[in-house]
This record gives sequence, C-alpha cells and structure tokens, in this order.
Amino acid sequence: MAPAEILSGKIVSAEVRERLKQQVVEMKEKFPGFRPGLAILQVGNRDDSNLYINMKLKAAAEIGISANHIKLPNTATEADVLKCIASLNGDPAVHGFIVQLPLDSDKPINTEKITNAVAPEKDVDGLSSINAGKLSRGDLGDCFIPCTPKGCMELIRQTGIQVAGKRAVVVGRSKIVGAPMHDLLLWNHATVTVCHSKTLTLAEEVGKADILVVAAGRAEMVKGEWIKPGAIVIDCGINHVPDSTKASGKRVVGDVAYSTAKERASYITPVPGGVGPMTVAMLMQSTVESAQRFLEKFQPGKWNIQYNQLILKTPVPSDIEISQSCLLKPIDQVAKEVGLLPDEVELYGQTKAKVHLSALKRLKNQPDGKYIVVTGITPTPLGEGKSTTTVGLVQALGAHLHQNVFACVRQPSQGPTFGIKGGAAGGGYCQVIPMEEFNLHLTGDIHAITAANNLVAAAIDTRIFHELTQTDQALYDRLVPSVNGVRKFSGIQIRRLQKLGINKTDPTALTKEEVSLFVRLDIDPGTITWQRVLDTNDRFLRKITIGQSPTEKGFSRTAQFDITVSSEIMAVLALSDGLDDMKKRLGRMVVASSKRGEPVTTDDLGVTGALAVLMKDAVKPNLMQTLEGTPVFVHAGPFANIAHGNSSVLADKIALKLVGEEGFVVTEAGFGADIGMEKFFNIKCRYSGLRPHVVVLVATVRALKMHGGGPAVTAGVPLPKEYMEENLQLLAKGCSNLNKQIQNARMFGVPVVVAVNAFKTDTKAELALVVQLAKEAGAFDAVECTHWAEGGKGAVALAQAVQRASRTPSNFTFLYNVELPVIDKIRLIAQQIYGASDIELLPEAQEKVTLYTKQGFGNLPICMAKTHLSLSHDPEKKGAPTGFILPIRDIRASVGAGFLYPLVGTMTTMPGLPTRPCFYDIDLDPVSGEVNGLF
Repeated sequence: MAPAEILSGKIVSAEVRERLKQQVVEMKEKFPGFRPGLAILQVGNRDDSNLYINMKLKAAAEIGISANHIKLPNTATEADVLKCIASLNGDPAVHGFIVQLPLDSDKPINTEKITNAVAPEKDVDGLSSINAGKLSRGDLGDCFIPCTPKGCMELIRQTGIQVAGKRAVVVGRSKIVGAPMHDLLLWNHATVTVCHSKTLTLAEEVGKADILVVAAGRAEMVKGEWIKPGAIVIDCGINHVPDSTKASGKRVVGDVAYSTAKERASYITPVPGGVGPMTVAMLMQSTVESAQRFLEKFQPGKWNIQYNQLILKTPVPSDIEISQSCLLKPIDQVAKEVGLLPDEVELYGQTKAKVHLSALKRLKNQPDGKYIVVTGITPTPLGEGKSTTTVGLVQALGAHLHQNVFACVRQPSQGPTFGIKGGAAGGGYCQVIPMEEFNLHLTGDIHAITAANNLVAAAIDTRIFHELTQTDQALYDRLVPSVNGVRKFSGIQIRRLQKLGINKTDPTALTKEEVSLFVRLDIDPGTITWQRVLDTNDRFLRKITIGQSPTEKGFSRTAQFDITVSSEIMAVLALSDGLDDMKKRLGRMVVASSKRGEPVTTDDLGVTGALAVLMKDAVKPNLMQTLEGTPVFVHAGPFANIAHGNSSVLADKIALKLVGEEGFVVTEAGFGADIGMEKFFNIKCRYSGLRPHVVVLVATVRALKMHGGGPAVTAGVPLPKEYMEENLQLLAKGCSNLNKQIQNARMFGVPVVVAVNAFKTDTKAELALVVQLAKEAGAFDAVECTHWAEGGKGAVALAQAVQRASRTPSNFTFLYNVELPVIDKIRLIAQQIYGASDIELLPEAQEKVTLYTKQGFGNLPICMAKTHLSLSHDPEKKGAPTGFILPIRDIRASVGAGFLYPLVGTMTTMPGLPTRPCFYDIDLDPVSGEVNGLF
C-alpha cells in the first residue's frame, strides 16, 4: 500500500490560529474593548518551562489574546501559590488560566491540590478533577479537555474519517493524555481499548486499532509491523535517542517506530511537528472558547447579579423588622457580582467588607458611569426621605430595570442613633442592610477618626505644657534623643526644618537660634481650634476645663468636645482620593496659630505619620447591600453644616468604574439643596474632578405645606389637620421653596428630576400640583414615588426619568472661581443660593478674612455653616425668603480638608440627648443575639 499521509501539526495548528485570530477580531468588533485573557502561573525558573511559556505567549500575542505571565520564585510555598490562584480565579479579565508544570519549588507542594484549585470554568488545561469528571461522563460541551488529547482529536478530524463505530486503541493511561484521550474517543462513539506498558498482548491489541493514539513515553515502543493496515496513527511521544550524526549527539523520536509504521498506516503524525504544535494551538482555542462562554453569560459591562425579591406587607412593619426578615447575600458574593477581585475585598464577617484602593488602580482605564446626586428641599421636622429615595432609586434601577447601579451613602454617627433621630439606613422597603450594623460600629471607621482626632488634641496640649516647663536645650535633647550615642532627625522633623528654611540633617549642626526655632511651636492657646471628639451625644462636654490635675502644673484651659463626625479628619477622609493624598491632607490640618500669627499644623506637631497609620483602614470604602440586593458603599460621614456633608470621593470613584459607562452611581448630599448639594458641587466635585449628570430633588407634600406657613409640629403629638387633609393653597405657597431649590440646581447646569415622596394622606390633587409646579419651575421631570411602601417597584418611574435625564447634556459649572476674594465667594453663595440681598461680616469674621488671606488660605472653597432649616440664617423663616442680610459671625479654616467655613449664627457641634432618648427602646435578645428597637 502507499505510504501514509503526513498529519502535519504545524500546518493544522497554523490554520487553527488563523481561525482563532478571526474569532477574536469578531469579538472585539461586537464588544469594543474586550480581549480574551490568558494567565500562565509559573513557579521557579526551569529552562524547559521558560521555553514552553514563551511559545504560549508568542501564540497568544499573534491571535490577539491578552496573556499575563505570573512568575513566583522557587521559594514559594503552597499557600503562596494558592493565594495567587484565588486572585486569578476572581479576575474577570482572565478567561483561561494554566499552572505550568512541573512546579519548581524548594518547598513541598501538592500538585493535584494546585491544579484542582484552578476554577473549572477557567481551567483551559483541563487538568482539574471537575473537568476530568465531566469529560469522563460525556459532558463535552461543559468542560475543558486537556490540550494534547484535544489536539489529537483535531488531527484525526483532518483525515475526514468518521470516528463513530471505529475501534480505537490508546497506549498510555496518564491523566494528561491517555485517560482523557480514552474518554474523548469514547464519547465520539468509538469502541476504545486502553493499553499500557504492562499490557501482555500489546501487539495484538494495537493490531486491532482503526485509530491508534500512543502516549506511553517510551521511544519507538510500538513497532510498525504491529499496526493494522490503513490505521490512523497519532504519536504523542517525545523521546531523545543517541544519534552520532547529530551535533547534539541525539535526536527526537516518538513512541512509534515511524519509518516502518508509515508504510502500513493511512495517516500518521511525525515527531517532531505532529502533535506538539497542536498542544499550544488547542490551549489558545480553549482560551477563546472560555472567553466566548464568558460573553454568553456575562455581557461586558453588565453584572450578573442576584436580586432579592421583597415580600411586601401592609401595614409596613418597622424598619428593623423588615431589615431582619430579609435574607442577605454573603458580602463576598456581592463583591464578586460587581466585578471586585478576591484580593480587593477584606471581609468583616458575612455582611460587610472593606474594598482596597487597588481596585481603583486596576480599573483606571474603565470609563465612568452616570453620576447622580440626591438632594432635597429645605428640611422640616416632618422629614423628606432623601436616604429612602436614594435606596429606592438604586433598587429600581438595579432590581427592576437591570442596570448596573451603586449607592454611595454616608456612615451615620452613632450619637443620634441613641438620641432622637434613630437609624439612618433609609426606611420601609428601601434600606441598607443589616441596618443595625450600618447604624452602629460598622467597620470601626468612626472609632479610628476618634482616636486620630484625640491624638492630635493630646499632642497640642502636651506640646504647650512641655514648652512652658523646659528650656530650648532640654526640649531639643528629648525631641532628638541620642540612641546608642547617635542623634538622628525623623523624617517628619526633617520636613519641619525645611519649612523653617533650615537645610541641615545633622542634629549637632544646628545653631542655638535654629534649635529654638525648631523646638518651639509657641502655640497661642487662645487660637486653638482643634477640639476633642466623641461619637456620643453628651451635652455636658460642650464646654469643659482641662488640665486640672496637679501634674499639669497649673496649665489649664477651657475646651470642649465635639461629636466625631464634625472632626476635620472626617472631612479629610471624605475628600481624599488615595492614601498619599489623605496623608498630605492630614499633615496640612491647622490646629492653632503661633504667638507670631503663623499657622501651626499637625505636621509641625510631628503627628502626621501616626494619623495616617490610624486611618489606613478607614480610607477603604465599606461594601454593603440594599434590601433588594443592589450594592452600596458606606463611607465617611462629615457634618453637612461645618463640613460638606457628602460621602467619600473614593467610594464614588470606585463605584463609577465598577458600574461601567452605561451604569449609575447614586450618592446623597446632606440637608437641603442649598447646603449639601451646593457643597457637593463647589467642594466635592471641585476636588474629585467628577461631573454630575442628574440632580434628584426630593420633596413631600406635608413638608411643602410647612414651607407654605403650616403650623409647627411637636414630637409625640398628632399632626395638625393641615398636614392630614387636602390644602392646595397652603401647598402651592410652600412650593416656593421647591421652586428655589430647582433654580439652585439648574444654576450649576445639571438637569433636575423631582421625586415627590408620597404619603398615604396625600391626595391625588396635591401630588399632581407638586408635579405641575415642579415642571413649571424648570425641572426636567417630576415623578410621584411610593418606594417606602413598595421598594424599588415604587421608584421605577423615577428611575426611568433619571435615565432619560442622564442622556441630556449636562453643562456643569461651578458657582464661583476659588481665586475670588473670600468675601466675594461668600456673597455669591448668599445671594445666588440663599436669596440674600447682601452679607454682613462681624468684626471677628473680618479679622479671619484678613488672617487667612495672609496665611495663604484665601483661595480655598467656601463651606457655609448655617442652619439647615431655612434658606436664610433664621430657622423660623420657611419657604423662599428674600431681601435679608446674611450675618457672618466668624470664619474658620479646615485647611487639611481644603475649605474655609463661615459661621452663620451658632453651630452646635455636640448634640444632646432628649428627655426620652431612643436608647429606652433599644435592646438585645440574649437568645437570638438580635438587636431590637433600633428604629
């Protein structure tokens, strides 16, 4: 018979690669920005492994696959390898993943444990037990096949001979080739016999084979005369035999005696150049197949997320009852659903986690989603429901309209939780859960701020004390001590020397004058603006005397405690865009002035590095979920009066990357639009560089009636009839406040959607009137919402309006240029946002304008500290007052956070407890461990 046709793996693999290259091109056309991803994990530095990996990397580049070679040293432990595998398993950009064998480590590593750790859906080598099991039971469409057997099958198909019904013999039983080759032929309907080196009748069995696959690892073990005439012979062997004619002294042969076998076979693979090239081609094919499966399951930019279905009850139960009745998803599942990698998530139990800032770095090239800010009319004691609307909107966008959406909200202070307000997780069927964890310690961020803030306070008073009681030299000897005969400045002390213009690094080289300058901050106690803080409402700490112990040698002064969320460190956390930026801001915080009138900073105190250490975990956003399973970042909670009242820049930035270009991030600004929204635009957006797409302005019929002149309300007393019965005249008058807040939002060039948060006492005519007047005032749309009672379903119309508004142009602009004089910036806010005719600076405020301008802080944005209960400075003036003079009592600086805050009236920074605080109703069930009565 004629010699066998040669099955050239080089030719077939080239055809396969060309086909794959075209498939990748088509993927990219259909899904711009998408690329199949292959990761190759290597342990050690074996030369043969390096050669094989380079072949794979070259093939991947040729096809258009993004290949990543991860190389661990040969000192890597099993735990190191498993950790790396876990990270790659969770990386959505990796579709195929192989561990290069053998593992070249000087530590004991269980290879089977390693290969089984690879996620089956990414195991393109097909070596995991799960893929092997699926193959053995015939699930060929739902598994990955080891590359060599897969290449063998491709070569067999090239012959055009049907496999079904043929007798096949596989010589070899390895897990990599022999065993899977048997399964592959069997499920392609061949009758298969497996032989090996111990088979007694090997020649006889080989002679029966229509299809012969040899993978025994023994040179020319199968003789040509054994082969059935006309058989297909696939030789997987690679063996070296002595050959004096070769320069290397050896040549490569297969497991089949090629020269005699080709005279009997109809088709045969050469060695080399047969199966070998196919192995790499099949690895590439499996990677492309994995990417295609990924695209079928996960649309790029579209989360595969599980939503929780609400079981609505009437009447609506208490918030905590609803929260505790909901079945939460494990928080690591939420993290995976939104595209976070395992090593980017730090779990705090099953319901909350911190997200590492490395996620932002990884996603830096991802386009941002749509940025939505929720604000409200001027608040009233009746409540407007901004937090509830924020949660309802994201539940509607996510669970009902199937958009990628993140809520970014502030962490509430623990003080009011036990005081009057109660919880702040939203309400009804629109909550962040579990609400008891949300409202209490969460992950300890506020406690970290308390510790950091009070470290600064201690450093201030301690420094004043030591400067009063020691000479320059004694201070110097203690600040720069000799350790083992060597004196050395710390890094932060070098910075202080440079600030003073002393360019010396040798502690012995300073003159007496330089020593004095270095050691004496010379703080003027009367200028100290830094207070101690506590996250508890305690009115008796509003004014205290410190330093009463005899050990303080008569140094005492009047001071106070503020609530923790009013600390400048909280504002710094909220406005930082990374660890480095946070550290710089912490160092810039001004705590007092020296007696020479110069600002004294935390860096001068030497405490910056310690603050950064205390805050290193707090800077990571906290991941939680809503009742309907949409993701939430809870991060930072600055006051909305003396600070800017918005959640963190970092949470917003990470969320905007995670949702993708077509997704939405919904954040909430504190108090009314005149305060929280104005600061969101002029401070937060200025520092973050982010640009909002839509403003959602929340209003209620009853709150608008109060702005129209409705009677005052008293806690615990039934509402007056004006709020319970239809009163269109009172409502229309109160809509002046809504009108003004719509104008305020539009002043920044952003479309406004009004959310009318409906109550059961509202009439259809009242709701229709608010919608009508809102549109007449310039709102893009106004929508009635029932999300408190219905969850996301009750905010679907609002979500659709937000979608439409987000597609319109947003011509965002700031209200003022920071280069303007301080007084001009204050006047612009007062006149344009509040409706004042002018401002009046009291003497103390005028002095501060001069001082801060002299100290170089005049170009900071303005953060107005005024009552939230009126557009004016008078909380009794409802509606939209005009023509008033806004009095500026004082101006203070949060230099680290990056703003000046003028004080309009008196600001309470330490709330008190009422006669009957919420804590009367809060209890712990010792059997179930459940919190009761929180809200």
